[in-house]
Amino acid sequence: MPRQVDYEDRRRRIAEAVCTLIARSGMEAVSLRDVAAEAGVSMGAVQRCFRTKQDMLLFALEHISRHVGERAHQRIAATSTPQAASTLLSHTLAELALLDEESKTQAQVWLAFVAHAPASEELAAVLRDTYAKLHGLIAWLIRYGQDTGEVPQHVDPDREAHTLLALADGLTTHVLTGHHAPPTALAILRRHVDHLLEKASDRG
Repeated sequence: MPRQVDYEDRRRRIAEAVCTLIARSGMEAVSLRDVAAEAGVSMGAVQRCFRTKQDMLLFALEHISRHVGERAHQRIAATSTPQAASTLLSHTLAELALLDEESKTQAQVWLAFVAHAPASEELAAVLRDTYAKLHGLIAWLIRYGQDTGEVPQHVDPDREAHTLLALADGLTTHVLTGHHAPPTALAILRRHVDHLLEKASDRG
């Protein structure tokens, strides 16, 4: 059993090294030798953990995908008192958009994988699964807002979740390229959440 724990810890260390290298120099800079050096292990150790470079990249993408999802769930779980649906939606979307300075590395890595996904069905499959889970989380928050009366019942949670997830995802790119500053991106997210809540008056 201890060996298995060590093995999984090593895989995570290697995944984090992959992400560090991608953020620093791009996907093309990732090699088994450089990953081993960054992770502080031998090339043999990397090869024992992953049969191929593609396997290593897939695991790294799954690692960062889990982390992004966990951040959003932790933000919700950390709430000690009931929060308004608008607050939960705004905070969750901000987490998913990776807008703060602490998340910059993750955002760079995420976009690098997205850029390579059209040429790799395996990478694309992981991304589709991640987007589906994040879509489900946003739709759940919208339904929560309907239960509390903040979001009108005629709103389609799945359709609105598609829009909000696409917006958050797009803002990640806009912030990284300097088109928007993080505070501007946050304001855009909040305006769209407010617009969702205002739909109640449209039917009033």
